[in-house]
Amino acid sequence: MGRTGGPRYGAAVPTRLWSVVLAATDPPSLARFWSVATGWPAEADASGVVAVEPPAGSHEPGIPLVFVPNADPKVGKNRVHLDLDSRSADHQAAAVERLRAAGARPVDVGQRGVPWVVLADPQGNELCVLDPRDEYAAAGPVAAVVVDTPDPASLAPFWSAATGWPAEVFPSGDARLTRPDGRGPRLELLRSADPEVGRNRVHLDVAPFAGDDHAAEVDRLRALGATDVDVGQGDVPWVVLADPQGNELCVLTPRG
Repeated sequence: MGRTGGPRYGAAVPTRLWSVVLAATDPPSLARFWSVATGWPAEADASGVVAVEPPAGSHEPGIPLVFVPNADPKVGKNRVHLDLDSRSADHQAAAVERLRAAGARPVDVGQRGVPWVVLADPQGNELCVLDPRDEYAAAGPVAAVVVDTPDPASLAPFWSAATGWPAEVFPSGDARLTRPDGRGPRLELLRSADPEVGRNRVHLDVAPFAGDDHAAEVDRLRALGATDVDVGQGDVPWVVLADPQGNELCVLTPRG
């Protein structure tokens, strides 16, 4: 599990987006759902963690989805969710039907008259099946990782520094970050006034490159406004931070 998170785009990019982590009461079951959603295989390790990611050697764009055991109940709407791509109206309709057959259900998060479909996975995590959009043609099955936050424009520089992806801020104040080669999901920061309720059940992991200094990269993110948080992680080799607007992330140890 956990293959490369992408190439280094210059020496000034010490960390990159590595995975999306979903807390699950039953990781294997939830991973099976997301395997259906993405078409990617699921692989478990001895600790009970399961990863769903593009097959080794396939070169398919995507980001690993990692499912970790957590018995805490879901409270409120997640602040991080996944958008799934579609290539046509028929593709979108078929994807919705397939996901509902796998255990998803429609959910109302206040959307009205939108062309995408909002569902919840079998453990209540919101997701969207997007209408066809050309800008996601090179994204893969996961079109975007979406973070709801009160001020996307001011948060975008932090995540650009954490991922090495340039940010585009729209007139609406929302922001989008895209890998320089255009492949894989977008990281989208959307304006939301919803209050923070507990810790995120979905969060992002970033990782330094092999041979880089883990402590130095953690300090770099702290200098950019991240703060240390305790989510009950105990003695682990990674470092848990919150971004400048309170969204948890983990800085993993260096890897290739």
